[in-house]
Amino acid sequence: MTSDIAPVFRAAVAADIAAIVALVESAYRGEAGRRGWTTESDLLDGRRTDAESVAELLGSPDSAVLLALVDDTMLACCHLQRHGDSAYFGMFAVDPARQGGGLGRQVLAEAERFAREAWRCRAMHMKVIDLRSELIAWYERRGYRRTGDYSPFPYGDERFGIPRRDDLRFERMVKDFPGVLA
Repeated sequence: MTSDIAPVFRAAVAADIAAIVALVESAYRGEAGRRGWTTESDLLDGRRTDAESVAELLGSPDSAVLLALVDDTMLACCHLQRHGDSAYFGMFAVDPARQGGGLGRQVLAEAERFAREAWRCRAMHMKVIDLRSELIAWYERRGYRRTGDYSPFPYGDERFGIPRRDDLRFERMVKDFPGVLA
């Protein structure tokens, strides 16, 4: 399915925090999240984020939360954090009703453009729960590669959700940006 949506991208500000939290929760948790294909509801309960965590991201140095808006309605977001010559990509959420239409690809492309052009990053990396094979395949089709570098899921830290399984872990994925000069 191809999208004819032409979102406007901008950096989030404090006034956007409540809408960001609502969007992220709707994309990943509970019944609303089950409408889209990115849900983690079978793996995790609890919250995906909260206002305090989003405010912390907005106030963090070398950090940006990008928003995708159509007709002034927030439909997607992501967080970027600069780590030297690489950018971490996370908190990626697309309104479940808009998933599967190309908006996610547009947001990812904008995040990559921002990391390359604004921060002169040579790569982007992320952590994905390794059981999410469909999501990993989606990133692989966009040039990300699995690294085999695993980190444990933070069991007992409800800021990351309440696990429904005992075999969760993250795998680091990376995409290099050839030709970017620092």
